[in-house]
Amino acid sequence: MTTPPPDAPNPLDAPDPLDRITAQWNAVRPELDTVPMAIFGRIYRIAKAVGDRMEKEYGRFGISRGEFDVLATLRRAGEPYTLSPRELSSALLLTTGGMTGRLDKLERAGLVERSPDPHDRRGLRVTLTEQGLTLLHEAVGAGLAVQKAALGAMDDEQAAQLSGLLRQLLGSSEQH
Repeated sequence: MTTPPPDAPNPLDAPDPLDRITAQWNAVRPELDTVPMAIFGRIYRIAKAVGDRMEKEYGRFGISRGEFDVLATLRRAGEPYTLSPRELSSALLLTTGGMTGRLDKLERAGLVERSPDPHDRRGLRVTLTEQGLTLLHEAVGAGLAVQKAALGAMDDEQAAQLSGLLRQLLGSSEQH
């Protein structure tokens, strides 16, 4: 991450659409505190913009962001990179029907395999294949590069501070 020289004006400090929106609200409803509107509006726009770029990047690997999430969840589970469809659904907050569609596509592409669960005759296990593992390792690097580029206007200390502030905000938001 880079920082412009201290004497150079930073074009990223220029007013953005949220500044205009909150200024309009302040003009018609000056008693309102529009700071939360500006913060959450920016969070939403950042998530949308970076999410769209990541979706495009994952598309180069023939997978969607949702399919990436399945592969990444299997990888993070550790060797042998195997979970049940129910465990995957739970981890990704998906219905079993939504998970089935993703697994069908990933299995057709040779990125995962489904096999009977040796401990439950009615159950299945989903395992990341070697091909899936290789593709995931490339895709995760590409996705992180997109995210790092989005943070390019910040130095490492600013990025760490932002991460900490967002952690606090998330924790507070999930309590209410």
